[in-house]
Amino acid sequence: MSPAAVSLQKWLSNAAQVLNSIICFVVFLVFDLLDAIFCVIFRFLDEYIEGEASPCCCRKEKNVKEDEDYGLSESLNERKNIFREMTRFLKIRCKREDSNEECEKIGGRLMKKSWSDCGCESCLSWMNDDGDYRLHFVVKEPLNDGENCRGRRPSENVIFLHGFICSCSFWTETVFPCFSEKVNQDYRLIAIDLLGFGKSPKPRDCMYTLKEHVEMIEKSVIQPLKLDTFHLVAHSMGCIIALAIAAKYPTCVKSITLVAPPYSPSEGNDACLKALANMAGKKLWPPLAFGSSFMSWYEHLGRCICFLYCRNHRIWESILKFITLKRNVNVYHLTLSGIPPNLRELHFLIIDLPRHTHHSAWSSMHNVICGGAKFMDTYLRISTEAGVIINIIQGNKDEVVPIECCINLKKKAPNAEINIIPNANHKTVLFGREKEFANSLEHTWASSS
Repeated sequence: MSPAAVSLQKWLSNAAQVLNSIICFVVFLVFDLLDAIFCVIFRFLDEYIEGEASPCCCRKEKNVKEDEDYGLSESLNERKNIFREMTRFLKIRCKREDSNEECEKIGGRLMKKSWSDCGCESCLSWMNDDGDYRLHFVVKEPLNDGENCRGRRPSENVIFLHGFICSCSFWTETVFPCFSEKVNQDYRLIAIDLLGFGKSPKPRDCMYTLKEHVEMIEKSVIQPLKLDTFHLVAHSMGCIIALAIAAKYPTCVKSITLVAPPYSPSEGNDACLKALANMAGKKLWPPLAFGSSFMSWYEHLGRCICFLYCRNHRIWESILKFITLKRNVNVYHLTLSGIPPNLRELHFLIIDLPRHTHHSAWSSMHNVICGGAKFMDTYLRISTEAGVIINIIQGNKDEVVPIECCINLKKKAPNAEINIIPNANHKTVLFGREKEFANSLEHTWASSS
């Protein structure tokens, strides 16, 4: 290639980068404006419909004591928005009601369903008489614990934690059917719907901090099932919760398998903001990266999406089932075949996508993924010193969690085993290779015995 062609190619590449930066700046500037407008709109609607405005994170002031007590992420309040700054200047801002001391802490205040949230049984499972709700989880009991072996405890327990906007189906529909006969005989497999997702409660009087997620898993699974020892398997956001559990139960956890862990080094006081920038930088492409940035930077625009989609998830599911049914009926008519019983079943990822409220998703994104950044080094140190086996699985084409995350994690946990999956992204690190993934888990569990 001639020097002139090389120069032209370099110039075109630089021009494309500049053009992309300009488009990105303009698009997110518009989002900044719309988010500030909808902040005012939602405050008006909340006060008109419910009599009080729901707390939001638009105001910049922070309560340090609250952060320390509840594990709230600094990224909630420190997101830059030029139009939000203008509304503060004009004294048009959404603020927390502080009529009494209890209202200063978000937890324990909003004990009713929001008008913008879904009212189905799953979404309202937290609104019982005593407020003592539990997580939903699925248990696959070992075959050796059957009628012929009554009273025999399972050889091993394994807790599976899903990632952001997923449910326990992420594991039960993929990996659970692929385990060998030995695992089915001797292991009790427990897949949990994290607080605020799937069929688990989605309380409004909760900030979905890392501490609250861990406590709900203790209260719902570890203590009732009397788990003395167990393995942990987690994907994406669930990896941070898994490390927090391991740090709290270092003598009980035998191994941790982290799939695409969103790790950010916690040096400095702005660890949460660094994590937000690394995991959800303002990008238009690829779609997953754009979705992450949109839902983590724009609180009120995200609430709009959840109002249109998540609040009406039963309607959307019916529409999608009808479309799927009509398409499949045409296919089966052409092939002169009958219609199978599962024809109307949607893919579990489609069902999981809207099974949350905006508050549960928004708060978990910031208080677990971003807020957890300042604790992860400590969690890794405790697990490493306790001799817990750590296995990391990462796709080399992951566009959501950069591969640098597991490289940096390896520096903090030198004994961790890293398995880089070629041509795999954030989802295909598991999907399409379920059997291979199950085999790797069995190898990890066997090596910890």
